[in-house]
Amino acid sequence: MDTTDMPIAVVASRVRREERLILQTLQARGVNHEHVDPRKLTVMLADGRPPFRAALMREVSHSRAASVASTLDALGVPTLNRPPVLETCGDKLRTTLAFHNAGLPIPQAAVAWGTGAALEVMPKLGYPLVAKPVTGSWGNLTARVHDEEQGQAILEHRAALPNPQQHVYYLQEHIDKPGKDIKSYVAGDEVVCAIYKNAVDDWRTNTAIGGAPTPCPITDELNELAVAAAHAVGGGFLGVDILIDQEGRLFANEVNHTPEFHGAIDATDVDVAGCIVDWALGTIEEVESV
Repeated sequence: MDTTDMPIAVVASRVRREERLILQTLQARGVNHEHVDPRKLTVMLADGRPPFRAALMREVSHSRAASVASTLDALGVPTLNRPPVLETCGDKLRTTLAFHNAGLPIPQAAVAWGTGAALEVMPKLGYPLVAKPVTGSWGNLTARVHDEEQGQAILEHRAALPNPQQHVYYLQEHIDKPGKDIKSYVAGDEVVCAIYKNAVDDWRTNTAIGGAPTPCPITDELNELAVAAAHAVGGGFLGVDILIDQEGRLFANEVNHTPEFHGAIDATDVDVAGCIVDWALGTIEEVESV
């Protein structure tokens, strides 16, 4: 089947600044494309392949993105990023396990499935430590734990939440950062852009909660670690979070499969939307040539 005349679906329920720029870049380059809101999408399985050349996944809901991508992929539509990458990146434990298996430098971490077990392992990590939900973004429900009493209160709160994923207790060594960490943007085998996320009135550096972005030089060490982290979770266009300690050592931390990049374009001169389109078109052409 010749699919080159079909539109590339940009799958996103929310069109943020990032998605607008991607859509504008596709339009400016004359690429046949279509914005697809997954909340309005229906797929008739008996009809075979949906009428898309490929699907660029920009859906912020991890569960919805993984479900849509798996469905389209199973019916023959290449998805960017691929379903296994979405599944891994949407789960902090699976991401950490992928880093561990790849031999990457990471903060010490532990996982438990009961509050008592989690409390027992906390002293082994040492205080302070970081308690994170295995799913979620923007630093939501991430807490720095300074002692056993605070840890017990946090775990009891998590245990009372109805979502069973909140009952997987992911604990991480606290890296004493110099007030900043790194967000790098990896396209295939290279880092195309990187920023420092600088903490402002909070120990967390997420730009979504006020972390201030500034340019970060792409050193050989940073490029090697970020690309290795992206490959460990399956590769694609990914946002790789890297922690820095007071000695300047780098640690792979998390990977975002639908990275926001407004902070990067504000802090640097890099056309990140253009980089995404370049990577997507190149990847689609590779798939079609097989």
